[in-house]
Amino acid sequence: MQQEIQLQLTPAEASQEYSIKTAIANHLGKKSSAITGFRILKKSIDARRRNVLFTLKVNAFIDEPFSDFSYPQVNFPNLKPDAERVVIIGAGPAGLFAALELIERGIKPVILERGKNVRDRRRDLAALNRDGILDDDSNYCFGEGGAGTYSDGKLYTRSNKRGSIDKILQLFVQFGADPSILYTAHPHIGTNKLPGIIQAMREQIIAAGGEVHFNERVTDLTIVNNCIKAVITANGNSFSGKDIILATGHSAKDIFELLHRKQILIEAKPFAMGVRIEHPQTLIDSIQYHCPLNTSRDPNLPPAAYQLVEQVRGRGAFSFCMCPGGIIATASTSQEALVVNGWSPSKRNNPFANSGMVVQVELTDLKKIESPLALHDFQESVERKAYEAGGGQFVAPAQRMTDFVMNRSSSTLPPNSYLRGVNSVNLQDVLPGFVSATLREAFKQFGKKMKGYLTEEAILIAPESRTSSPVRIPRDPETLRHPQIENLFPCAEGAGYAGGIVSAAMDGQKVAMRIS
Repeated sequence: MQQEIQLQLTPAEASQEYSIKTAIANHLGKKSSAITGFRILKKSIDARRRNVLFTLKVNAFIDEPFSDFSYPQVNFPNLKPDAERVVIIGAGPAGLFAALELIERGIKPVILERGKNVRDRRRDLAALNRDGILDDDSNYCFGEGGAGTYSDGKLYTRSNKRGSIDKILQLFVQFGADPSILYTAHPHIGTNKLPGIIQAMREQIIAAGGEVHFNERVTDLTIVNNCIKAVITANGNSFSGKDIILATGHSAKDIFELLHRKQILIEAKPFAMGVRIEHPQTLIDSIQYHCPLNTSRDPNLPPAAYQLVEQVRGRGAFSFCMCPGGIIATASTSQEALVVNGWSPSKRNNPFANSGMVVQVELTDLKKIESPLALHDFQESVERKAYEAGGGQFVAPAQRMTDFVMNRSSSTLPPNSYLRGVNSVNLQDVLPGFVSATLREAFKQFGKKMKGYLTEEAILIAPESRTSSPVRIPRDPETLRHPQIENLFPCAEGAGYAGGIVSAAMDGQKVAMRIS
């Protein structure tokens, strides 16, 4: 017999197979010997009370042989030589998962990626972090795997209506991710492990007969009778296909400018902007897990995370992309413009916890919207101001959290993880006034929700400005085609239809399914 049950266990109990079997037996009123095995279906942390517990949903095997579940493997066929071609612009999660879906359906994907493969890309990140040398086409945002590859690898999404979350996660496991992502409430792969998984996906695409071209930045489109006949790259190469999937991500500003120049319809879209805030991880652990400050958390608990949201005079302020045990990194894509982001390795074992803390930016925040690129230009102006405030070389302007709330400069700055270094600046002089004012009030409220969160030990590093695309590329809700260009399929974050690895991957799959 098999039975699904829910258990609440201490962290130590939840870490041991024997303890879980014993808890199952006690729950069912059976002897431990009757429990032949179990499979975890869902695992989450309940930290609402002083004693932190794990909640486990398990499928228990009682008095019958245990057979572990074998997750379905996708078999990718070899494409026929005359298979129809689809050009995919961008090798982020949307582009890669679109390509895999097309292969399943017998269609040949031709991926064009402006940046480098994951191995070569890593060298450019090292040069950026060590020497402040930025490659405009190979950085934390551009290159194989997209922005998610080197920005944490979180797989949590609420976008369960976009497609099959299970299929996305199962494919990640098929290509090398730990199977625990299939049942963990907030799955996470880690920046150190995700590149190898992305490389395995690329190798599968090529093995099946698809194409992946690196260092091919798109610079032009040949359009005839409202149809893209060729995609032109900076190298002078031309690529053509039956359809074009545009999956360039939220930072490909030159693509937005290209579409606007070609008079292809795009629209300004609200986004969010703010700072990266960083605390000692031990402080966040003590708040979330109710343990004494400066003592180690239970070794069976992961580094604590948090999620915060507040309305300030009708404007939303919220945490974004929280990275326990993480690092703040330079996410710039152009010279003399600064953007920061956060990431964590798989063990999340760094001494700091960082999170984006951002404020919604609406179209009404600009006096005039004279162009669909208006919010794109607004975003860029703040990034350039931040670069200047830092003093160059991607040194970041920063301020203690308490000083920011009191609107005073910081005489000293606390230790932090940002490798390019920080310069003490009053961030009111860098961020737009409404962003600063909203964050000041939100931080006060967050300090009440999480006692100890509002502290001089926390540092704010600016700006966090790439939460989502400031442009939407319209598409028909049924066919997913651009309303003006018959064979153009705008996709995922860059087009304004996703936010994060899993939702982008699902949108890529969804578009590929419409094409087939």
